[in-house]
Formats: sequence, structure tokens, C-alpha cells
Amino acid sequence: MDQHKSKIKWTVFGLLLGLLMAALDQTIVATAMPTVVGEMGGYEQFVWVFSAYMIASVVATPIFGKLSDIYGRKIFFLIGIVVFLIGSILCGAASSMTQLIVFRAVQGIGGGALMPIAFAVIFDIFPPEKRGKMNGLFGAVFGLSSVFGPAIGAFFTDYVNWRWVFYINVPLGAIALAAIGFGYHESANRRKQRIDWIGAAALIAAILCLMFAVELGGSSVYAWGSPQIIGLLIGFAVMLTAFLLIERVAPDPIVELKLFRNRIFAASQFIAFIYGAIMIAGATYIPLFIQGVYGESASAAGQTLTPMMLAVVCSSMVGGRFVNHVSYRTLMLISVSVLAIALILLSTMTLDTPRWVVTLYMIFVGLGIGVNFVVLNISVLHGIDNTYKGAAISLITFFRTIGSAIGVTVMGAIQKMTFKDDMAAVFPNPADAAQFADPQNLLRPELRQGLSEQVLTQATSSLADSIAFLFLMALLMIAVAFILILMLGRARVKLPDRSAESQQEPASAH
Repeated sequence: MDQHKSKIKWTVFGLLLGLLMAALDQTIVATAMPTVVGEMGGYEQFVWVFSAYMIASVVATPIFGKLSDIYGRKIFFLIGIVVFLIGSILCGAASSMTQLIVFRAVQGIGGGALMPIAFAVIFDIFPPEKRGKMNGLFGAVFGLSSVFGPAIGAFFTDYVNWRWVFYINVPLGAIALAAIGFGYHESANRRKQRIDWIGAAALIAAILCLMFAVELGGSSVYAWGSPQIIGLLIGFAVMLTAFLLIERVAPDPIVELKLFRNRIFAASQFIAFIYGAIMIAGATYIPLFIQGVYGESASAAGQTLTPMMLAVVCSSMVGGRFVNHVSYRTLMLISVSVLAIALILLSTMTLDTPRWVVTLYMIFVGLGIGVNFVVLNISVLHGIDNTYKGAAISLITFFRTIGSAIGVTVMGAIQKMTFKDDMAAVFPNPADAAQFADPQNLLRPELRQGLSEQVLTQATSSLADSIAFLFLMALLMIAVAFILILMLGRARVKLPDRSAESQQEPASAH
């Protein structure tokens, strides 16, 4: 028994390290990018260092989830670590921005395996009454990585070398490989299935079209109405339709469409989509508010996210404690109510809102967001056959990520349009308003210094109003989330009947 427990501990340790690598890599790299651009150039390409990772991860997530259902979790978690480490080593050795972008995509493929499979393993090795606490612990990893990632990245960049933001993954990954290899032993009893390669290809094509359209649309290169972006969106619609048709007739589809007939499963996926969009809105536009309105530095703006992420950690841990005692709907109604209050508060921000008040609002956002990482990872499996466990959990990660990608684009379009209209009203001369066509210009100290106090006040006030309006519009998503949460009904974690077990023990003694 002790030996079994020690192996469980090794498994959890390895899973935590694997998740930490994937989560940390999304925050530690940002701090190093100014130095990377200064050394290798390619400023116009640097956004793709992040986009390449996200796109590859989104593409890989549902496929690895399905493969782990067919062939086992262990082998594909180990493959994910190895691919992630290969990508990390290549990123550290990159000599151009193009190479770094390609190697980040390799990392993203590995990351797409680590996250969904780690949570699937938790459901494999822990009984229902312990899954909430473990999901809270694993969810806390993401919050902690957001808190400490930028500081670690800054340390390596300033005192060692920026390449070590990638090389640090090697010892962590090696330990995770050893821990999982030694500690995790899974059952070999799995239903034999065939891989739906045609469906996988259609899914990959659809995701790539959508992600490239989202990433490139509205940029200085491709307008939303450009033939390239319209073509990508049409390609997405065509390939998505083809994918759905293929999955309906495939013997062993990549995504079991029949799972969406389960009301709780479907509601959980779409709630995750909305929460992903709202979380990225806070993480993106509050730092813009701090920099653009208050005129503070990028590092100070980034530090504003620390209270939110610490609140996410606390909220996920508390959610893990209570998920066994109340229904999914009860916890998520509390979560969405707190989140609604936070968005209402954020929608009242103005030029005169004190800095500490914004920080307080962000804490409310974190408290509302954190619970979903625990509850939805459990509710999505309610009534789902174990055969589809990996695919179901991978889809939660998939929908959160897609929600983030689409959410930040749609909300960004709303914010920019509102800001542009305000600037046109303040500056009737189009030439004067043109300098504020992109609110990012207010982040440039040289531009701010060249403006009169009156003009700067008008511009920053308009920026504050546009961001506040963005959060007001986000309440529409909260309304949809509320309806979806009601669809969860009274479902809750199914705990084993301990009273029945205790009654059987005396009988067996006789």
C-alpha cells in the first residue's frame, strides 16, 4: 500500500511538472521578447512567437486527447514532454526570428498533449471524492505560472541569457519524464479503435483557417474585408462542415458528436468558451488601461495581473474543496455572479478611477474565473463513458483556447471602433485623429510627451471609456453563460456509497 501511494505521489509530481512547463512557457517568454527582438530583429514578426505556439497547441489538443483514449495516457504524455523539450532546445538555439517561430510551433504541439492528458490521468487515478481537490491543485499551477513567469523570464534575460527561458525546460522535463515513467502504471484494457485520419485532417484545416483569420484579420497587412481573410473564413466554414459530415459516419471519430447530446457536456464546453474569452479580455485590456490611461510602464501594467492570478489560484482551490458537496450549477452560479459584478465594476472605470480600485476590480475577476477550472473539468465528464474521457477533457482545453483567441479579437474590434469614434468626435480634423487610430500609440512615451495636457487628457479619457465600454459589452456573454449554467441542472459529483461498503465489511468477515 505504501509503495502504491509513493508511486501515486511520483505520478502527481510528474504531471505537475509537465503542466508547469506548458503553463510557464506562455508567460516566461513575454518578458524576454524585447531582448530577443533587439538581438535578432524581426519586430514585425514577434507576435507570431506567441501565435505559432497557440495555433499548434489548439490543433494538437483534441487529437492527442483522442489518441490517449485509444493507446493510453502514459505514452502520449511522455511523447508530449519529449516534443516539448525538443522544441525548447531548438528555440534556445534559434538564430533568426523565423526559426524561433517555427520551433515555437513544435513546442505548441507538445503543449497540446500535456494539458488535456494530465487532467485525464487525474480522473484515472483518483476516486471522485478526491478529484475536486486535485483539479484545484492543478488549476493553481496556471495561476502561479502567471505570477512568477514574468519575474523568472526577467531574471534569465537580465542576469543569464534570454535563451535560458527555453533551456530551463530541459531539467524540468527530464525530471517529469522520470517521475511519470517510474510512477504511472495504467491499465491495458482499452477498446480497440481506428484513427480517423480524414476527420483529423479536416479538423486541422478548419482550425488553421480560423486561427490564421483571427490572428491576421484587422492588422496593418490584412483588413477584415480583405480577400485573404474572407477566403480563410470561407475555408474554415467549408472545412468545419466537411469535418462534421465526416464525424457523423466515421466508425471511431476524432470528436464524438454524440457527446454533445449530453446537456451537461455541451453546456460545460460552451461555458468554457465564454470564460476563456472573458479571462483574456481582463489579461489584455487592463494592462492597456494601466499603460495608456495612467502612463505607467509595461512592467507595472503586467504586475496588475498578479492580484487577479492569485485570486484565480485561491478561487480554484476553494472550488476544489466544495465541488464534492454542492451541485455544479450552484458553484458556477456563484462564479458567474462574482464575474458579473466584476465586469459591472470594470465598466465604470474612468480617467479618474484610482489605481488601487482597478486592482480591487481585478481581484473580483480572478475570484469569478478560478472556479471554472475545477468545476468544468469535472462536469464535462458527468455521464460520459470512460472510453471518451481524454477526448472530453481535451475539448474543454480546446474551447477555452478558442474562446480566448476569438474573444480577444472581437473585443479588440469593439474597443478600437469605440476609441476611433471618440477620437473623431474630439478631433474633427481627420489628420489630427489619425495619430490615435491605434490606441497602442498612447503607450509610446515620445508621443505622450509631444501632446498638450488638454489633448492628452481627452485622448486618455476616450481610451478609458472605450475599455470600460468593452467590459460593459462583455456582460452579454455573462448573460449567455448564466443560461448555460442553468442547463447544468442539479448534477453533482457522484461519490461512492460508503455506507453500503461499510455494511458489506461485517458480512464478509463472517
